[in-house]
Amino acid sequence: MEDRIRKALGENVVIRRPPNPDFGDYAVFVGPEKAESAVQAIRSELGEKASKIEVAGKGFVNITLTRSAVTFAVAEADAKGNDWGKGVGEDGKRIIVEYSNPNAFKEMHIGHLVGTVVGESLSRLIENSGAKVARDTFGGDIGPNVAKALWGLQKSGITEPTTAVEVGEAYSSGSNAYDSDTLAKTEIDALNQAIYAGTDRALMELWRKGRDVSMEEFRRIWKLLGTHFDFEFFDSDTTEIGLRVVNDGLNKNIFQKSDGAVIYNGERKGVHTLVFITSHNTPTYEAKDIGLAFLKEERWPSDRVIIVTGNEQAGRFKTILAALGELAPLLAEKITHVATGFLKLAFGKMSSRDGNVITASDFIKEVIEKASEKNEDPLVAEQVAVGAIKYMILRQSPGSDIIFDEKKSLSLEGDSGPYLQYALVRAKSIVAKAPNTKHQAPNKMPEILYSIERIILHFPEVTSRTARELAPNLLVNYLTELASEWNSFYAQERIIGGDDETHKLLVARAFVNTMTNGLTLLGIPAPEKM
Repeated sequence: MEDRIRKALGENVVIRRPPNPDFGDYAVFVGPEKAESAVQAIRSELGEKASKIEVAGKGFVNITLTRSAVTFAVAEADAKGNDWGKGVGEDGKRIIVEYSNPNAFKEMHIGHLVGTVVGESLSRLIENSGAKVARDTFGGDIGPNVAKALWGLQKSGITEPTTAVEVGEAYSSGSNAYDSDTLAKTEIDALNQAIYAGTDRALMELWRKGRDVSMEEFRRIWKLLGTHFDFEFFDSDTTEIGLRVVNDGLNKNIFQKSDGAVIYNGERKGVHTLVFITSHNTPTYEAKDIGLAFLKEERWPSDRVIIVTGNEQAGRFKTILAALGELAPLLAEKITHVATGFLKLAFGKMSSRDGNVITASDFIKEVIEKASEKNEDPLVAEQVAVGAIKYMILRQSPGSDIIFDEKKSLSLEGDSGPYLQYALVRAKSIVAKAPNTKHQAPNKMPEILYSIERIILHFPEVTSRTARELAPNLLVNYLTELASEWNSFYAQERIIGGDDETHKLLVARAFVNTMTNGLTLLGIPAPEKM
């Protein structure tokens, strides 16, 4: 229906669901001077599908659909199945989404978990809008942190690392030594130079083995979270390109020398001044990000690039984009940075091997164990745990911090992933038991069923807006409201064998399709039982 309203008023008009259903099904902002003419244009386009179109003040026009128009949308939701809610807003576009970005030689921590969950959901939402999407992740496999891990492995006499825990402990050992032991610091700095040189065969063999072990564990966690990557980029892939591009920018006075290093003077652009090449002629993360921008364009030319990272990197990304804007304006223009908040634990009771960094693996394992207390089936426990984690991350607006309360997150009542999953499981059970009968028009439907129908009809617009604004929380809020209405109806009304059975089953099937498709877009599993 939103497309019909846009056809009448223009593509850029702002359309929202009114905060109070008494105000109608759509609220359109057109401005006070255009409100009356908008009413006429909408009436001409919608015809008998609208029961009321009126100016609401402050430049808004409220639209109430007829009951038959709402019912038609519900029937569409039933008939379209997996295609219900698909859009065409990004049809024909090529969009690459970068997220997760754990560094090899360190264990994935819960900060990477947030980026993984948000990035996968955004990828699915953008795909749902018609775009061809490529997923990429960019991890550090060269630099001081890697040298610290290799130093730790060497000191422990490990030449064949076998687990990510082993590699992570080696990094912690090297990091602590680097900060407290002058000799160790000298040795690690020398290792860093040797890794960049790449001529020490034994060292590079240990480097390759350590990276492979790290990536194997990352891929295990990504699979558990329902994500995959078309491209796995590393620092080592971007070093040469980054150095070349920055040095070329130095020759063009985009960068400048300072104490032997190459810096970007960001103050003139209102951003931070940062080092791009150190005095040892090694690239910083910023230079590698510049190199990555060119590498992506070479490997997978796109119309748009979305990069998901923690909000602590927002400042440095402004500097990177400012520098890239001078080096390659068209490349910089198509990059959007999406910042995510920190994941905090409500009570701080979760275990941590090194005292301050909680690994993604330990976090997920502990939530699964908690979910197993009420779900004996291991698969269901895993689906519930993953749903609980993803919901609590995605329910927050972009950039906001996340408070993970284990008890609330696994609750079947209220604001949680399992709440949505359980509503779906109950509805699917009803549909599975239902007789195969032809739909009959209702006599007089309960008001609460009409409320569900009016929510369902908005699903395509919600998915479109969520993708457009890169804000999964909009879809989370919508599905939570829908589940609440369904659960109220389920508790009060008899569906099979009750009055107007066939219409109730139509709405039940539409609810199942809407909730299933919505959870899929968020990357939240849809269990068959709970």
